[in-house]
Amino acid sequence: MYRVSLSESAAKELERLPLTLQQRMLTRIRTLATDPRPRGCIKLEGERNKWRVRVGDYRILYFIFDSTREVKIAAILPRDKAYR
Repeated sequence: MYRVSLSESAAKELERLPLTLQQRMLTRIRTLATDPRPRGCIKLEGERNKWRVRVGDYRILYFIFDSTREVKIAAILPRDKAYR
C-alpha cells in the first residue's frame, strides 16, 4: 500500500472541478494507493519518476517513490494544459 498525497496546487485544482468530476478524480487517486502504475498510465519522458493517468479530458500528473512507498500528486489539469 502506498501513501498518496496531493500538492497544494493539485488540491486547489481538484477543488475547482465540478463535483461529479471531483468524485471521478478521487476514485482514481484512491486506486493509486494500491496500484501506482495502473493500466493506461504512462511514464513521462525526461522525468525520473513522473507519471500520468487519464481521467476523461483531464490528466493526473504524479510522482512515484517506491523506496518510501509514496505517490505524490503534482497536478490535475485539462489535457491541453498538462504538457506545457
